[in-house]
Amino acid sequence: MLEFLFEYGLFLAKAITLVVAIAAVIVIAAISSKSGKANKGSLTVHDISDKFEDYKSQLQQQLLSDDQLKALTKADKAAAKAKRKQDKEQHKDQANARQGRLFVIDFKAGIDAAEVSNLREEITALLTVAEAQDELLVRVESGGGMVHAYGLAASQLDRVRQAQIPMTISVDKVAASGGYMMACVANKVIAAPFAIVGSIGVIAQLPNFSKVLKKNDIDFEMHTAGEYKRTITMFGENSDEARAKFKQELEHTHGLFKQFVSKYRPELEISKVATGEHWFGQQALELGLVDAIQTSDDYLMQTDKPILQLQYQLKQTLAKRLGKGAEAVIERSMMKLAELGQIKR
Repeated sequence: MLEFLFEYGLFLAKAITLVVAIAAVIVIAAISSKSGKANKGSLTVHDISDKFEDYKSQLQQQLLSDDQLKALTKADKAAAKAKRKQDKEQHKDQANARQGRLFVIDFKAGIDAAEVSNLREEITALLTVAEAQDELLVRVESGGGMVHAYGLAASQLDRVRQAQIPMTISVDKVAASGGYMMACVANKVIAAPFAIVGSIGVIAQLPNFSKVLKKNDIDFEMHTAGEYKRTITMFGENSDEARAKFKQELEHTHGLFKQFVSKYRPELEISKVATGEHWFGQQALELGLVDAIQTSDDYLMQTDKPILQLQYQLKQTLAKRLGKGAEAVIERSMMKLAELGQIKR
C-alpha cells in the first residue's frame, strides 16, 4: 500500500511539474507577444534549378556501369564546354545581356486566405528585382473563401501583371471560386487533367435559431442605425424583404466577380462559365478557363532558366502555433467529411 502511494505521489508530482512548465511557457510566450516588438518574418530564396539534374545523376549512379558513367561524364564535360563557348560568342556584343530567371511562389490557402499576408511580401520582394526577361510561376491551391481576402490576393498578383512580368499560374489540384479569381489574373493558366477549376459564383449560408429561442422563451434584440445595416440574422426572425436585400447583395457581388474574370480573360463566354459550376482540367481547357493541360512539374522541367523559389514566413508565437495545430486538425476532419460526398475516380 505504501509503495502504491509513493508511486502515485511521484506520478502526481511529475504531472504537476509538467503542467506548471507548460503554463510557464505559455505565459512567457504571451508576455513576449505583447512586448511591443514587431512580429517580423523572413524571406528565403531556394535555388531549385539543379533538382532535376540531381535526380538524373542519382539514378545514373545506380543504373549505369562504371564505364558508362565515365563516358557520360566525358560527354557532359564536352557539352558544357561547347555551351560556354556558344554563350560567350552569343553575348560578346551584349555586355548587359542576362538570362531571365523563373521565380516560383506557392499559394495554398483556406477560406480566410490568411496566407495572403505572406503572398504580399513575396510579391513585393519579387518586384524589387524582377526584370522583363524574368518570369513568375504561382502554384495555386485553393477552393476559395472570403471575397475581400481573395480579392486582395488577386490584387497582389495583378501587381506583377502591371509590372509587365510574365506570369503563369499552375493548378495542380484546385483553383475554384476565389482560387480562380487569382488564377485568371495570369498571362497563362495551366492545369492538371483532373484539377478542379471554375466555380465562378457566390454563396452565403447561415443557420437561424429564432425558433429555438422562442421555444425556450428567450428574447433576442438587435438595434441598428441604417435600414440595411443588417439584413439576415442568425437569432432574429428574417423577413422576406431582408432576404430579398441579401439576395440582391449576393447578385451584386457575383456581377463584380464576372466583370473581374472578363477583364483578364475577355475571350470567355462569361454567361456560360459563371454559373457557379466547377470543371475538371480538360473541360476547363475546352471552355477557355485554362490555356493548357500541364502540371507544374512539367512546366519546371521544360524551362532552361534558373529556378528560384521564394517563401516568406512570419515568426509565429506559441499561441499561434498551438491555434494553427488545432485548426489543422479541424480542417482535416472537415475534409474527411467532404470526401464522403465527392465523386471518386
